Amino acid sequence: MTVGELAGEYGKAGIGAAKMHEAVEVTGGMFADEDCTVFLSLAGAMVPTGMRRIVSDLIRDGYVDALVTTGANLTHDAIEAIGGKHHHGAEHAEGKTTREHDETLRDEEVDRIYNVYLPQEHFARFESHLRETVFPPLAEEGTVSIERFVRELGRANAEVNERDGVEEDPGVAAAAYESDVPVYCPAVQDSVLGLQAWMYSQTADFSLDALADMTPLTDLAYEADTAGCLLVGGGVPKNFTLQTMLVTPGAYDYGVQLTTDPESTGGLSGATLDEARSWGKLEKDASNATVVGDATITLPLLVAAARERVETDA
Repeated sequence: MTVGELAGEYGKAGIGAAKMHEAVEVTGGMFADEDCTVFLSLAGAMVPTGMRRIVSDLIRDGYVDALVTTGANLTHDAIEAIGGKHHHGAEHAEGKTTREHDETLRDEEVDRIYNVYLPQEHFARFESHLRETVFPPLAEEGTVSIERFVRELGRANAEVNERDGVEEDPGVAAAAYESDVPVYCPAVQDSVLGLQAWMYSQTADFSLDALADMTPLTDLAYEADTAGCLLVGGGVPKNFTLQTMLVTPGAYDYGVQLTTDPESTGGLSGATLDEARSWGKLEKDASNATVVGDATITLPLLVAAARERVETDA
């Protein structure tokens, strides 16, 4: 059976399967609505754990109108774009404690993200990429928005990717640049990307305006005929995406979130979209669904099934 057919069968089951079926239905409706402005929120370690091409394809194929993500995802996206590589790794090593294993990785200059490894040499290459290709054009402009910064990053990533014949896809920022889709990164300082921007600003006429993106983002939401949000993970990207509707006369008509967090903690990452409705972030009659589970499992299934439905009916 196809992925879409599998998702259809999930509708005959219960617990998480039923939730996934519901999420596919809502996402398919959102993607099929030609008047819908779609906001994608991407938190967590989605890029280094293999979700990069899913997101870049969504952008290139016109399913996303704005992306809100973390500086970490943009950092790892750029590393892959310019020839760096993440590797499968182990979270434990035979005969060693977890601490001893990570101490060994430290000595070998390898960074670990659960079961994904990234040699530190790729960060050095990334930092050179920023200083040689990304920052100089921006320094000529002085203070720029974070969206402008990420747009220049996407341009540079695409340029180096093509010039060097990198096997990997040029990535999320490059797809957004080429498709004229804005990327917002409200907590860019909380990343190697933001750290390097700060370091560069100490010796160059360059700075980031953290408030400059608020107007275009709000305008995009304000002018939307209908609006939908696909929230992958929680944290700052999720809230930044949802809070935009607090200063518009409308609210989201569609909402789907993939999260690992329980709502019982009271934290935003696990907060239900029904709770968001109480704030006026979702319309009272909005179609919404929440799937609790590892997004590296749920996101590919959700996107494949929703796209199959839209593209089969087109």
